[in-house]
Amino acid sequence: MQPIPGHQPPNTADASAISRPRLIYDGDCGFCGYWARYWQKLTGDAVEFRTFQDVGAQYPGIPLTDFQRAVQYITPDGQFASGAEASFRTLSQVPGKGFWLWLYRYLPGFAIFTELAYASIAAARPACYRISLVLWGKDFTPPRYDLASFLFLRLFGLIYFAAFVSFAVQAQGLIGSHGILPLADLTSRIASHVGIQRFFLMPMVFWASASDFAIHAVCWGGAAISLLLVFNVLPRVCLVLLFVLYLSLFYAGQTFMTFQWDTFLLETGFLALVLSFATMPGIWLLRWLLFRFMFMSGVVKLASGDPNWWNLSALNYHFLTQPLPTPLAWYAAHAPAGVLRFATGTTFVVELVLPFLIFAPRRLRFCAAFGFLLLETLIVLTGNYNWFNLQTMLLCLVLFDDAALRKILPQRWLRFLPLRAKNPSKPVRIGVGVLAGLIVFCSLVEMDARFGGNPPMLAQNVAGVIEPLHIVSAYGLFSVMTTHRNEIVIEGSDDGVTWREYEFRDKPGDVARAPGWNIPHQPRLDWQMWFAALDDPQRLPWFWSFMTKLLQNEPTVTALLEKNPFPDKPPAYVRAAFYEYIFSDGAEKAKGIWWKRRLLGLYFPAVHLKGN
Repeated sequence: MQPIPGHQPPNTADASAISRPRLIYDGDCGFCGYWARYWQKLTGDAVEFRTFQDVGAQYPGIPLTDFQRAVQYITPDGQFASGAEASFRTLSQVPGKGFWLWLYRYLPGFAIFTELAYASIAAARPACYRISLVLWGKDFTPPRYDLASFLFLRLFGLIYFAAFVSFAVQAQGLIGSHGILPLADLTSRIASHVGIQRFFLMPMVFWASASDFAIHAVCWGGAAISLLLVFNVLPRVCLVLLFVLYLSLFYAGQTFMTFQWDTFLLETGFLALVLSFATMPGIWLLRWLLFRFMFMSGVVKLASGDPNWWNLSALNYHFLTQPLPTPLAWYAAHAPAGVLRFATGTTFVVELVLPFLIFAPRRLRFCAAFGFLLLETLIVLTGNYNWFNLQTMLLCLVLFDDAALRKILPQRWLRFLPLRAKNPSKPVRIGVGVLAGLIVFCSLVEMDARFGGNPPMLAQNVAGVIEPLHIVSAYGLFSVMTTHRNEIVIEGSDDGVTWREYEFRDKPGDVARAPGWNIPHQPRLDWQMWFAALDDPQRLPWFWSFMTKLLQNEPTVTALLEKNPFPDKPPAYVRAAFYEYIFSDGAEKAKGIWWKRRLLGLYFPAVHLKGN
């Protein structure tokens, strides 16, 4: 800031006296007027906005050419700034925007760069005005996200509810005391080898109790708390409890909780808690999460070197080989090869290009949201991925501001929704700022590692400290496309000669049974069977345990299945056959046949219990 040349500071008796900072702009410039109106709404009464045509004569020390060249910022004591500095001085009057002025003053090179950028824009103001109208709209006002954040938290409560209920109905068969991987065995085994560190390495409430009652309490308690969040009852308390409870299930679930959507839910849940304290930092962190999720989903496909992604043939196989296809997947798999190739290329555009529009001006950000929503909708229609795609679609909500949402929501609804959130206190803003910096830093370390880099050890150690909480994770599905669908078919026998098949609830089995719909539920045993078909059973302890439970006819485990061919007494033997499955052709489907299969051999040999 400099004093105005040849101008004495005004006093209260002077007609030109001002009691607050004044920004003076060119009233004949459409671009200047557009952004002056925006800044005026942003700063409120903190800054007075006037045109130099009205008040320029009060400042004889400022040449007319300076007024025409750049905006001028005048303080009550007669100090002034122009150009980029004047812009940042104006923004510094808005809570949370003062960091721009700090960067201008203290970051080397920032002042020079921004002044050059300002001069370049000022030299092309007519064109910049037209661009502003296209990117931000005719009547651009400072965006607010009170409505967006309120809706996000309520709808996210439904995502949490689906996740807790989905696991609750399977929990006893998966990790109960008679389940495939009993939780009590895990806690006792770790407690006998690891001391107090276990509370930090595996933070979960089940260290207090790993009983079946505790499992039920966590699952159904989480579902109940999710509904409280939906109805906006103590939302911050609910978000803390939900995060703690789901993190506990994440560790308790063992093999059955190793999916990306579980860490995706945890990270989103933690950022939702941040959003409940400070709206704008929460919005930006959620956008950063959406960027990482979408962009890295594209990166891993190319980084894997899989030729099916590089030659755009991946979708020729995807609809057949994905874990749990829907009925519409049959039709998608039979689409012309050219259509599938185009769809594969479009997927890369959505995942590798559109994510950068998340940080672009308002209307470009909307374009990114619509692109993501279209992709996720198509995935929902052709594949069963529980709440995963629904959660991704929900994250697109933070790309829209309240003004956009009010145009599509019924006005009668808005009367019952909060119009304005409270501004966080300064200690909360500082705490959230530090936490946001830590999250962004750790996520960059994670991305660097995914790109094949070698982050400094200090950075890895910092990321490692928060790693057990899973508030920052790596993402990227289907990096390598499977080209054949191999299915494990479990069979039981009383005599070792006649074999009867077990039928799973959702994975393919009977060739005449159509693929089903189970969104937002995740049948975790069915999913693990898909992964098991890609692996050696000798390396899968859970599979051995599963076969043992079938030999015992354990009711909590057989309840996970659609059909138990031995309802009255356990089988003497069980084995696993290995089949290749493909979709049927049109003529076969007309007869009610959805699949064709070919026996490849045995995946797991016939076994029986000792003593039988």
